[in-house]
Amino acid sequence: MSDLLKLDNVETHIGQYHILQGVSFEVKKGEVTVLLGRNGAGKTTTLRTIMGLNPASNGSITFKGESIQSLPTYSVAKKGIGYVPEDQGIFAGLTVEENMRVAIQNENEETAKRMEWIINLFPDLKKFWKKPGGLLSGGQKQMLSIARAYVNENELLLIDEPSKGLAPIVVEKVMESILQMKDQTTIVLVEQNFMMASTIGDCFYIIDDGRTVSHGTMKQLKENEEMKRKYLGIA
Repeated sequence: MSDLLKLDNVETHIGQYHILQGVSFEVKKGEVTVLLGRNGAGKTTTLRTIMGLNPASNGSITFKGESIQSLPTYSVAKKGIGYVPEDQGIFAGLTVEENMRVAIQNENEETAKRMEWIINLFPDLKKFWKKPGGLLSGGQKQMLSIARAYVNENELLLIDEPSKGLAPIVVEKVMESILQMKDQTTIVLVEQNFMMASTIGDCFYIIDDGRTVSHGTMKQLKENEEMKRKYLGIA
C-alpha cells in the first residue's frame, strides 16, 4: 500500500511554545493509523498542523505526494482531508440537516449516496434532523461531527478523541461506526481510550513531548507491556 499522508520531522510553534519538535509518521491508504501519547504530548497539535490551523515551522507534510504544509486550511480540506476536531465543531444554532448541508462541498450523486449511508449509520441524526445541533446529547454531537467530515468524498479523515466525555455504551456505538467507515476511507485517529484504539487501529505511532518515539502494528503494541506503561501509563 502506498503512503497517502507523510509527515517528516514536523515542528510547530504556538506563540513562544515549541509544541511539535520532530513528528514523523506515514499513513497507508486503507488503514487506520492511531496517534497515541499522554495528555499534552502534541497529538491534537499534530492534526491541527496537518490541517494548517497551526502552521508547521519546520519539516514537511505531503498528501498523495504533494506538499501541503504551506496551504491554508480551506485548501487542505479541498484536497480531500476531513477533520473531526476534539470539540466536535458543529453549529449549535443550526439544525442537524443544516449542519450537514453546510458541510457539503459539492452536491452530486456520490455525495447523496454518502449522505444516505452515514444517516443510516447514525439513525439518531435522522431522528433529530430538524432539531438544533445544540440540543443533541454529547454522543449525538460526536456522530454529527463525524458525519459532517465523512459526507464529502474525502480520502482521509482526521478524527480527534471521538470517545472523550462519552458514556461507555455511546463509545461502543462510535467505535462500531468507525469500524464500518474504515472500509470506505483512510483514518488517522487520536484516542486516549486504549481499548477503542487497539480495536480500531491497524498501526500506531506514539508521540511524547512533541516527538515521535515509537511505531509499529497495533498487535505489537498490545503485547508490549513496558511500552504501554512507559508512554501511555497503562499498568
